[in-house]
Amino acid sequence: MARLFEELLATARMLVRPIVGWSARWMRWLVRAIGVVAILLLVGACTRIPYDLHRWLGRGAGECTGTPDAIVVLGGSGMPSGPELLRLHRAATLAHEAPQALIHIVQPDTAATMRQMVDELVLRGVPSRRIIPVPYGENTREQALIMARLQQPQWRKVALITAPENMYRSVRTFRRAGVKGACGEAAWEHAMDHDFAYRHKAIGGKAWAPDVSESTGLRYTFWNYLKLEVTCIREYIAIAYYRLNGWI
Repeated sequence: MARLFEELLATARMLVRPIVGWSARWMRWLVRAIGVVAILLLVGACTRIPYDLHRWLGRGAGECTGTPDAIVVLGGSGMPSGPELLRLHRAATLAHEAPQALIHIVQPDTAATMRQMVDELVLRGVPSRRIIPVPYGENTREQALIMARLQQPQWRKVALITAPENMYRSVRTFRRAGVKGACGEAAWEHAMDHDFAYRHKAIGGKAWAPDVSESTGLRYTFWNYLKLEVTCIREYIAIAYYRLNGWI
């Protein structure tokens, strides 16, 4: 009985050994790949490449010129939130520039969120009669199909308002769905015109601690660009997925 057990154990080892070796090799390659990606992200955050990639996503599909016939706000965040408030701020500004255009809020969320979005536009001087809630559309493709059905024959120019990183995919998706006049009005963030330098020792900074009081690029720009890289990578993957489905 003991001999039979030893033979079975030896056989099991023979079967498992190749699998363990194969797994170990793949694990080493995976760790190396993660290390290479991490290094590329860190190096890239020291350049303006993330900034340029983000700007292209916001402008690459074509920005609006002239007065739009309709304004479409693409929701996707809760209220209140930074991204949503930026979009509504841009929508209100554009609504005043195009007083004849109706504003469609496409937001697949609760009635409370939609009401808050409408109230935000009214607070910024947009009459409620010009605001049309569209509480449907779980992703950009579905939102585009809905607006393609709602569009009017006189709509020659439809201004889409969304985050800059989503703009290229949104404009291309809407055009593919049948909204041929779709153009981009990205809700850009605006950096403060201030260098944020301070005096390290004057505010009690320790002598042994690194003095980064003048290194605003290290304190802010590097980390902002690192976050921007992740945002852009996610969006480029989404664009590839939309291309795979023939949605853009």
